[in-house]
Amino acid sequence: MAEVTWGLATSHVPSIGAAMDNRRTQELYWKPLFDGYRQARDWMADHTPDVIVLVYNDHANAIGLDLVPTFALATAASFPVADEGWGPRPVPTVYGHPELAQHLVECLVDDAFDITVAHRLAVDHGFTVPLSVYHPDPGDAWPCPVIPLLVNVIQYPQPTAARCYDLGKALGRAIRAYPEDLKVAVFGTGGMSHQLAGERAGLINPVFDAMFMSKIQSDPQALASLSRETYIREAGSEGIEMIMWLVMRGAMDEDITRISDTYHVPASNTAAALALFENRAPGR
Repeated sequence: MAEVTWGLATSHVPSIGAAMDNRRTQELYWKPLFDGYRQARDWMADHTPDVIVLVYNDHANAIGLDLVPTFALATAASFPVADEGWGPRPVPTVYGHPELAQHLVECLVDDAFDITVAHRLAVDHGFTVPLSVYHPDPGDAWPCPVIPLLVNVIQYPQPTAARCYDLGKALGRAIRAYPEDLKVAVFGTGGMSHQLAGERAGLINPVFDAMFMSKIQSDPQALASLSRETYIREAGSEGIEMIMWLVMRGAMDEDITRISDTYHVPASNTAAALALFENRAPGR
């Protein structure tokens, strides 16, 4: 049967993708961020999964604000890269895994999650930047198929952190119920603390970010217990994206091993982070 082998949490700041696309990663401004990725990238290159389930939010590129699903899963065979106003990123088309995706939809619905199904979907920077963080030089194709799992973190009321954590647990059960032997990696994306508009534009809260980076491994239930208002107050209006990390964490075992992490301020006006976990207890 399939298994979750590792999980990656990473920010999906659009300028991170632009820095890679324009070969600026070694400039003074960007070098500390990308140096922090090196250890995780080396490890992931040696542990290529068969499939990735990537949890992210669309930024009004494929899904308009007139119809916003709380959770959606895409089942298509391929996903074109969205044009976000300056042309699509110069990265490969993403290929999906329709059989596993359909299985996940059925299992999640049976597990009391009312999943919206996307049979066609263009993927924006929230999706492609994490793939580039994982694999910066894909050439003509990404290393494996990728299944998009979308979460509404833009329009109120967003799902609670507890609901996202429970979705992750259901996702883990669904993956393990798939009869084919597949190694699956789960990505949780977004964050960390940032606010793009309003009186608190530019807000970054390193203290809250550090707490979150610690407890995502050791005490995810504490993070799941925080209200959406707490996330927005402490991490900013866009910082609520961090609840998507809890989907990844819920899909993994209770005891996991931290392979690598990094935290950098700022990437544009955002606190950017990465945390990589192997799905096994420390020392096992």
